[in-house]
This record gives sequence, structure tokens and C-alpha cells, in this order.
Amino acid sequence: DDDIFSSAFCENSEKLVNVHLFALAAKYYSLSNLGVCTPLEDVLEALKGDSEGAKGIKPDEFMNNKKSHEVQVMSELVDSIANYCGIKQVIDIGSGKGYLSSFLSMQYNLKVYGIDSSSSNTNGAHERNKKLKKHWRAYQKRGRENLKSQSLEQANDRQVESEINCETIHEELFNNASSLQNQDQVIIQDLVPSCGSIEMAISETNTETEADLVTGTQSHETKLSEDVLDVLNVLPGGAVEDFASSHNSGELCEEEKVQRKMTSLKTKARKSSESNLYFPLTSCITAETELNDIITDLEDCMMVGLHTCGDLAANTLRIFAAKPEIKAVCSVGCCYHLLSEQFESQEECHIQVWGFPMCQYLKDKGWCCGRNARMSACLALERVAAGQMLPTESLFYRAVLQVIIEEIYGVTKSDRHVGKTFSKSSSFIDYVRRSLKKLELDDSKLPDSCIMDYHEKYKHRMNELEAFNMLKVVLAPCIEVLILLDRLCYLKEQENIAWSGLVKLFDPVKSPRCYAVIALKNQSC
Repeated sequence: DDDIFSSAFCENSEKLVNVHLFALAAKYYSLSNLGVCTPLEDVLEALKGDSEGAKGIKPDEFMNNKKSHEVQVMSELVDSIANYCGIKQVIDIGSGKGYLSSFLSMQYNLKVYGIDSSSSNTNGAHERNKKLKKHWRAYQKRGRENLKSQSLEQANDRQVESEINCETIHEELFNNASSLQNQDQVIIQDLVPSCGSIEMAISETNTETEADLVTGTQSHETKLSEDVLDVLNVLPGGAVEDFASSHNSGELCEEEKVQRKMTSLKTKARKSSESNLYFPLTSCITAETELNDIITDLEDCMMVGLHTCGDLAANTLRIFAAKPEIKAVCSVGCCYHLLSEQFESQEECHIQVWGFPMCQYLKDKGWCCGRNARMSACLALERVAAGQMLPTESLFYRAVLQVIIEEIYGVTKSDRHVGKTFSKSSSFIDYVRRSLKKLELDDSKLPDSCIMDYHEKYKHRMNELEAFNMLKVVLAPCIEVLILLDRLCYLKEQENIAWSGLVKLFDPVKSPRCYAVIALKNQSC
């Protein structure tokens, strides 16, 4: 196969001469085609115990479609792993605004610590919890309305059934009485009281049915209250008022007063010791981070990360491998372009721990991707295939800007970034001037006419640029494979890990970075 695919390039010039063969080679070496992934369904089946899946809460009620999809799928897997390992504590690395953390705590009653390096993200997580107050009020109200509706339907069904049974019995009695007309009058007299007895029995049955209905309704209401109480524990103190029964129940006997007082004291004690189940924390995580310094009540737990950026995904795996109290990990990385590479630069660097490579095999080979390749790995082939085309104009603007800063300012490398300037710009001239200011370059010596000359000079090559970027998109999955397999191989090299694998969690059109690195430690570790 390697020999066949190599003919996609000219042997002498090494230029691409067969685009079709190039695309086939890229597909052949993509993760979906290599057969190294474990299906999510198989993982969930293997982890499944006697526990039933959680019901009721839908994340799409307070998240966008993409985030809802990610959180719902990943939280189910995380809960399954936690149940399998017998743990209740989860550490969410790079938790952002707490979408995954809050859902894990609300839906699955897990105690979650969300750690993010940005204080604004942590504050945002607190603010989100405040907004959830309105959501849970609506959820609680809707639940009670559904319960009331179900109870009324059950009551109507039972009433109709009782009436039918009663009519059937009376009809049978009438028929029996008619057939006995020629028999002795004493027998008939014996039969009449039995009719009254049956009517009495029916009355008693109806009374018991009503009592059962009331008891069942109270049971449902109790269950609903418990569920909502568990859910609202996720919110910070003071975010939600006490919604315990506020109606005036009249005079209470002393025994009931004592019972209510004891219940109140127990509730306060529980809330003081465990005020909520989700704790947003601000801290920068590195491979050397001591979690005990951040989490005072650290216990057996698992680490998760939903789209952890750059080196954070690699550091998550290193911490997992090094700390005995962390029994499992589920990490979905992103932002490959921000990874640090050990063999990328020949300059002396004081970094001791690198984002890539992680495994000894690639380290021994001195493997390097480079920033351009890592940038390509971030592209979304499935989205392009689904019709979401590349932003050709913004890419063209960026390419021409590169020429301008090299030819006019002599700058070939900069630590500064242009960022999302295109969306804020009204024209190419505006884009160039905004970008030069971000790069701290003097734009006064560059007249508008000069800027437009560059635009006109390269405008005819826009199709060429689009074709080039499409080739990058086709190659993107192959580069992502290299990064993900490096992480998996690192885990395979560890002696204390019972199982590790790559699992496709998400729909790649909704969420392009869709692969999770998952591992479980040996039970003795």
C-alpha cells in the first residue's frame, strides 16, 4: 500500500501529481479506517452494571446544540466509568464555564471539581449556576403538572373500571335472579342480602382504590421532591430559595413539630457539610500539579476533560498515570496547534515536559509535526464534506497580509496573533490596518492604494488557495491520528493501567474533535 500511495508524488520533484490517489491514501490512514478505535456501544456495554440510566434532564434546554450533544454523550460515559470504578468524585480539567461539570453533578449526582486557569471562566461557571435557578423552577413546575395530569388520568381510568365492574356484577345478579324465579322463595331471599354485601364490598374496594391512589400520588410527589432537591444542591449557596412546603398546614401537634425541627436540622447539617456538588476552582494545571494542594478532600476519583486545549490534554494523561488516587481518565483534546513539540525548535528551551511526542517510540525517532501540520489537524473534514465550506475569503486576506508584513516590514515570525480580525473588518484595507495594530506594526507608512495593489495582485490566485486548503483538509485526519495514537501509546507503556483505548464519542459534523482517550487503572493500584 505504501508503494502504491507513494506514486501520488513525483519521484524527482516530490510534487503532488495524483490528487485522487492522495485523497485515497489520506482516507486509508485516517482513524476511522485503521480499526484501532473501540466502539462507544461496546465500552458502555462492558461498563454496564445493575444501575439504571438517569432520566429527566435534557441539556439542550440550557445549552446550544453542539454543547448539548457533547455533554449528554460524554456525561453518560463518565457516569458509567465512575459506577464501574465505584467512585463519586470527578475532576474536570479545563472545565471552562462548567457545562460538563454542572450536568454531571445534576444528572448523575457526582461530586465534581471543575478546574480552569481562567478566573473569568470560573466566574462564568458561577453565573451559569445562578441562571440555572430559573431553569430548575420551570423543571420543578413542569414535573408537578405532569404528575397531577398522570394522577387525574389514573383516577379516571380506575373510576371507569370500577363502574364497569359494578355494572357487570349487577347484570350477573339480575340474570341469576331471573333463572331462580321458579325455585324456592327462601333461596331468593338468601340471594338478595348477598347483593347488598357485594355492593358494600364494591364500596370498600372503591375506598381502598382511592386510598391507594392518594398513597401513590404522595409517593410520586416525595420522589419528585427528592429529585429536585438533589438537583438544586448543585447550585451555590443562596442561589435558590428553600422551596419546601410553604403553605399553612394549620396547627401542628408537638410530635410533628419535633419531627420537622429534626428534619430541618439534618438538612442544615447536610448543606453545611456538602453545600453543593459542583465546585468551580481557578488554577493552572501542569504535569507537576499536586491535586491535593487544590482539592483538600481529594479521594479516589476520575479525571475528565472536554476539549482540553493544547498541552493540557497531554498533562491530564500524565497526572492520571502518576497519581494512584485517580482511577480513570476520559479526555477529549483540541487546539493541536497550541501543542509544544520537543523536536520542533533547535533553540535551547527550558521546558522539561512537552505536549508532543508523549510515547517513547516517537521520542526515540525524534518525530516532529511542526505548527503548519498541527494547524491542519484542527480542520474539520466531515463538516466540509457535509457542505460547510472553508472561509476562503478570510484565508485569502490572511495570506495576502502575510506577504505584506514580510515585504513591507521584513517580519517573518511574530509571537503576536491576528485572531478573529476578519469578522470585525468592513474591507480588506480595514482588515490590514486592524491586523497591523495587533502586530504592533506602524501602518501609517502604508497607504490604502498600496494595500489594494497587493489585493489585486493576488486576487486571481484565490482558487489556487482554495484548492491548497482543501488538500490540507483531506490530510487533517492523518495528522490527528498521529497525535491521538501518540497519547494512546503513552498509556499502553504504563504498567499500572488495566485498559486504554480511543473511542469516537461525538458526531464529527457537530463536534469535529470527537475522539476520547480513555483509560482505567488496575484495581490494585
